[in-house]
Amino acid sequence: MSSSMIPTKTSGETYSARDAAAPAGTGGRSVLEQLLHALNQPLTGLQCSMEVALASPRAPEQYVRGLHEGLELTQRMRALVEAIREVADVEEEKKEELQSIDLKALLGEVVDDLGPVAEAKGVRITLECSASASLGVAAGGRRFSTLVFRLVESALSLAGRGSALRVEAGGAPAGVWICIRWHTARPRAGFSRPELGLLVAQAGLERAGAEWIGKRTGNLETVTVRLPAVSGDSK
Repeated sequence: MSSSMIPTKTSGETYSARDAAAPAGTGGRSVLEQLLHALNQPLTGLQCSMEVALASPRAPEQYVRGLHEGLELTQRMRALVEAIREVADVEEEKKEELQSIDLKALLGEVVDDLGPVAEAKGVRITLECSASASLGVAAGGRRFSTLVFRLVESALSLAGRGSALRVEAGGAPAGVWICIRWHTARPRAGFSRPELGLLVAQAGLERAGAEWIGKRTGNLETVTVRLPAVSGDSK
């Protein structure tokens, strides 16, 4: 995959960094704005459920059904609040000192670590990097590695059973890039935990200076992350 094949804003159903990991209709909101907007839906649903329960006497089984629905909505809100906390922490934390990281080696470790998970799920995960000896990227050490793992792990969780997850990386004139492609098990209709994981990874990578570009064609998802290359003063 050459740099000319990296998704652009005019290639298919492409969406920018601000709505890359979200359901359709999020517009140009930031990651934090998307999460806050998503929180409003289950919160409103819980309020309506409670109002209906109090409106008039109901049969016991109806109350039980209402409690189950309320519990489900509460669980969704809890997951969203956890993601909001993570994104807020990312935006407030100090940036790590930049250092030179071999992206090819890092992605190799991530794919190896997730290999057993992919095998158990029946997803074929592959890694393809450019022929260069290494792909140096200037980034914070441990935090960056965690974000890359979170990105690939979330994509793997979203991939349909029996499908393939393709991880690619290469160099470009302005830096290096990661491209991940997978077929989802079903169309996105809301924020599942893996989708929240993608959003957290997006927020962290953007905080580190990366550009996030996503593309959705049917059930095929593509996320491309452009990263700054190692400069002469990077350590």
